[in-house]
Amino acid sequence: MDLQLKDKIVFVTGGGKGIGSGISIALAREEAVPIILSRSAITADFKENLEKYTNNYEFIKIDLNEADKIKPIVDDIAKRHGSIYGIVNNAGANDNKDLESTSWQEFEKSLHGNLTHYYELVHSAVQYLKDSHGSILNITSKTALTGQGKTSAYAAAKGAILGLTREWASALAKDHVRSNAVVVSECWTPLYANWIKTFDDPETRKKIITDKIPYEHRFTTIEEIADMAVFVLSPVSSHTTAQWIFVDGGYVHLDRALT
Repeated sequence: MDLQLKDKIVFVTGGGKGIGSGISIALAREEAVPIILSRSAITADFKENLEKYTNNYEFIKIDLNEADKIKPIVDDIAKRHGSIYGIVNNAGANDNKDLESTSWQEFEKSLHGNLTHYYELVHSAVQYLKDSHGSILNITSKTALTGQGKTSAYAAAKGAILGLTREWASALAKDHVRSNAVVVSECWTPLYANWIKTFDDPETRKKIITDKIPYEHRFTTIEEIADMAVFVLSPVSSHTTAQWIFVDGGYVHLDRALT
């Protein structure tokens, strides 16, 4: 299926690692132009995989916590490329800032790191998105809906992202700009793999988790998240807006006691 993304300019935050890298590669496969924002340099493996599909991409090193640097980048890309079609807000990390031990200052810092740049990137690009009848795709987490018990700040940020997704869909509907979210539950990424290794018995811990995933009792793959993200972002998904889309093997909506 042609997703009609050829030559469309799409920002991807955290687009060089994990889920973001999968989305960047999926965009390249569809002949879009990924503009990758990341605070880490891209790896040789990722660069090789991306360049199997395109050399028409940009990598911009930025710490998105420095939100004032976002608008000049957006304006420069729009000036040089002539338009901006899409935003994929993906960057962030579960920092386990729990209720009992996290001060309000630490809470606000975590919110800034996981939420503010989502807002600022769309805020900076909104006129360009209106001009192109573009699309916003926010990556968020099941913790916003299920809780996790030890990550108040991250859950708050991810819940706010769900709210912003529908607020932006409402605010921009008249301008033919769509806004959707993909909700991630248990996706096997390098970061997730490193977390699993912190347990005394990683294989047992993996089984405990996958046993609770109703469909096929396995982790979601990066590619499964990326394929859905790029489809929803694309013009082919032309009447889809304000949706929270769950790519999670039924984790959130089905009874996890299913056998």
